[in-house]
Amino acid sequence: MQKPSRIVLVVEDEPLIRLFLADALEDAGFAVLEAGSVLEAVGILGLRTDVDAIFTDVDMPGGLNGIDLARMVASVSPHIGIVVTSGRADIDRSDLPAKASFLPKPYNTIVAVATVENVIQHNNEAIARTAS
Repeated sequence: MQKPSRIVLVVEDEPLIRLFLADALEDAGFAVLEAGSVLEAVGILGLRTDVDAIFTDVDMPGGLNGIDLARMVASVSPHIGIVVTSGRADIDRSDLPAKASFLPKPYNTIVAVATVENVIQHNNEAIARTAS
């Protein structure tokens, strides 16, 4: 029996970057959901309880940004791993949830995939510790 794919929600308003990252994650064995805004991501997360991680850019269209999304996910769905990315140098990592990983742009897709793997593994270990 094949192990079910881990599911990653990629939240990126630049379609080419989103596609590039989604392809890399799919090549690594992940199932990928895509959103072009925080509101679209919230809608997906409202319908899905099986998302293992989100990978979100900070700068997004609309009134909410990726840091807002990361905070919402951390408070409402602590089982979801969080990776936040940005090309801005002025991101204060203390604004991110404690469990979130930060990956500066430009990033290598090998590092991005490894970062997603890492946040999922750390979350699974934390859940196992609290369950025992």
